[in-house]
Amino acid sequence: MKILIADDHELFLQGLEFVLRKQYPDAEIILAGSYSDIFEIIAKQKDFDLILTDLAMPGAKWLDALTKIHHDCPETPIIIISAVFDRTILQKTFDIGVSGYVSKSFSNNLIISAINLVLAGGMYIPPDVLQMSLQSTPEPMRELFEHLDETKETSANSKLLTPRQRDVLQCLAEGLPNKLIAHKLGLTEGTVKIHITLLMRALEVTNRLAAVREAVKRGIIRETKS
Repeated sequence: MKILIADDHELFLQGLEFVLRKQYPDAEIILAGSYSDIFEIIAKQKDFDLILTDLAMPGAKWLDALTKIHHDCPETPIIIISAVFDRTILQKTFDIGVSGYVSKSFSNNLIISAINLVLAGGMYIPPDVLQMSLQSTPEPMRELFEHLDETKETSANSKLLTPRQRDVLQCLAEGLPNKLIAHKLGLTEGTVKIHITLLMRALEVTNRLAAVREAVKRGIIRETKS
């Protein structure tokens, strides 16, 4: 696994590197101290499994920088790790295609959990966002959150997942990557990732394959034969 991490505060960057090397001892970890460094690195190599970056760094405006990074590495999940928590900014990062947003104040265990969720194909959404009321939830997230209480409170298979989440599950069972799922269902890749995150949580699993197996076991979707 190859991970690119970026932060303009050297102490935090080194601390994050230490945590990641302890958790993923076989990973190749590359460090960057600015958006300029990131651009230079991804111009030479784009085969990263994950990019973790601070939001406000020298070298570019964050909106332009994240747009460029996602454009240059469209298959690589991006997680923002920042001291800035603003719902408008957070929504814009998701619109760009970011897969997760975590606070620098989070514990090491929570940061690793967020990383593992994103690596499994999901999207990490901060708890404060999940707890927002529908009235304050910006589009296109409203459709995704409107059944959260129902998902939490019932285990009945008929109500466990929304119809759209069952559609996404069926695509996962067919082995489709996020980009093809998005094309097939008329969604954005970011929306697909959010659906995957929510359905994995509802099924109490930690990866896409386990989600498919559990859904087939419960009769939520049909088994796809090779």
